[in-house]
Amino acid sequence: MKLTAVAILKWNGEKEPLLFGMAADLSTFGFFQRGSVKEMLTFVSRTVAKRTQPGTRQTVQHEEYYCHAHNRDGLVGVAFVDKDYPSRAAFSVVDKVLDDYSDHSRNAWRAAAEDSGDALVVLDPAIVKYQDPAQADKLTKIQRDLDETKIVLHKTIESMLERGEKLEALVDKSSDLSMASQMFYKQARKTNSCCKLM
Repeated sequence: MKLTAVAILKWNGEKEPLLFGMAADLSTFGFFQRGSVKEMLTFVSRTVAKRTQPGTRQTVQHEEYYCHAHNRDGLVGVAFVDKDYPSRAAFSVVDKVLDDYSDHSRNAWRAAAEDSGDALVVLDPAIVKYQDPAQADKLTKIQRDLDETKIVLHKTIESMLERGEKLEALVDKSSDLSMASQMFYKQARKTNSCCKLM
C-alpha cells in the first residue's frame, strides 16, 4: 500500500486550477524518473481538479494507480495511491488535508491568483503520516486490530493443540468450569461439529 502523492488546488471553472502544493513520495521510482513522474502528477492533478465540480468526489484509474479527488467549495484535494491502498482511506486523507489547509489559510486561498507552495505546510507531514491507511481511516485501524487479535487467538489455540493437548480434556480437568458450563461446551461442540470455522 502506497500513498504516492497528495496535492491541494484551487478550482477555477474553465480556467486552469491553481496548485497550492504537492507532496510526493517517489522513492519507488528511479532517480532519473522522479522529475518526469512529478511533472505527470502535477499535470494529472490539474486535469482532474478542473473536471471535478464543486461538491463532488471522483476516482480516476490509470493502470495500477488511482487518483482520488474531492472538490470542497472550490478547494480541491487530490491523492494518488496504488491499487492496494483502500479508497476510503484515500478520501479520508484528502478530507484531512483539506480541513488542515482550510484552518491554516483561513480562506486566504480564495483570493489567490497564482500557484504557490502555501499548502506544503500541511502536505509534507501528511505524505509521511498517511502511508499507513489506518492513520487516515479509523475503521481500517479497528479492522486491522481485530484481524491481529484473531490471528493471535488462532496461534494460541494452534500452539496448544500442537503440544498434543486436546481442548476437551482441558475442559474436563478444569476446576474453574461448573458442570453446567462443561455440558454447555460439549453440547456446543457437538452442534458445531458439522461446520469448521476457517
